[in-house]
Amino acid sequence: MNSEKAVIPDNRIEDRDLQGIIEGLKKPEKEISPKFFYDEKGSQLFDSITEQPEYYPTQTEIAIMRENVGDMAQRIGKQASLIEFGSGSSLKTPILLENLDELAAYVPVDISKEHLLASSEALSRDYPHIEILPVVADFTHPFDLPTPKVMPKKNIVYFPGSTIGNFPPEAALDLLRTMHTEAGEGGALLIGVDLQKDIHTLEAAYNDAAGVTAEFNLNMLEHLNREFGTDFDVTAFSHLATYNPVLGRIEMRLVSHARQEVHVGGETITIEKGEAILTETSQKYTLEGFAKLAEPAGFRVEKVWTDKDSLFSVQYLVRD
Repeated sequence: MNSEKAVIPDNRIEDRDLQGIIEGLKKPEKEISPKFFYDEKGSQLFDSITEQPEYYPTQTEIAIMRENVGDMAQRIGKQASLIEFGSGSSLKTPILLENLDELAAYVPVDISKEHLLASSEALSRDYPHIEILPVVADFTHPFDLPTPKVMPKKNIVYFPGSTIGNFPPEAALDLLRTMHTEAGEGGALLIGVDLQKDIHTLEAAYNDAAGVTAEFNLNMLEHLNREFGTDFDVTAFSHLATYNPVLGRIEMRLVSHARQEVHVGGETITIEKGEAILTETSQKYTLEGFAKLAEPAGFRVEKVWTDKDSLFSVQYLVRD
């Protein structure tokens, strides 16, 4: 790898995460943050989800990227630092790396250390001329950027996929504000935004026939049991994903089939039979709706690229 630099979360972040888990499970409708999907196994399962025939976002976004990467590269310009939030396996990143001129650095940011470093190693072998600086961090909070050997002319925050939809509007606005800060003066944001469409297509994408999304959802509890010492009975839960037309979002839950008491950081949480834990919401936007969301964060939509069926969009936002 061109650089081994990585920022590792400290104990304060782990304490904050544990407190967040407890607070979420004490809410009238129990919930757990979707960031806890992404241990090493969860990251691998998500990669598998993107390969399922029902899951349209990934292949649609890749097609948009390939068709329009020349325009994207022209807007980004030379000697930029590409900062990818939630990089995972960096599946779409090579499309940019192969087309950006004189890239100053690529900075993948992810909470799953093992998965991040493995994908960074693989990219370093394919692109030895690019300085790759992986950062292990929770990107929902501000973090320190590494210093590349070549001083970037601008920072481009890259947030592919439909992950922005996993955040409720207020939290999405907070994240956009963090991106605005990390982009810095003269910087920009290249982001994937899933669009509103028919319910059948939406629900099928989160209930694949192979059951990979269900396994991904349940793995969250296995992750918490291992990482935070909780004792969820994973076998007593099942996956449920439905579209909420009023709020315009997919809602993913884990439903308990038995009453159980779960111990979390010294607290005891009772989960009743039939009670559900909300694990993910995936907001689907109109183009106008997303532009309106981004405006108070200090971003202005400069360009939107979509597929012919308007299933998905990739958007380039500049700082006002």
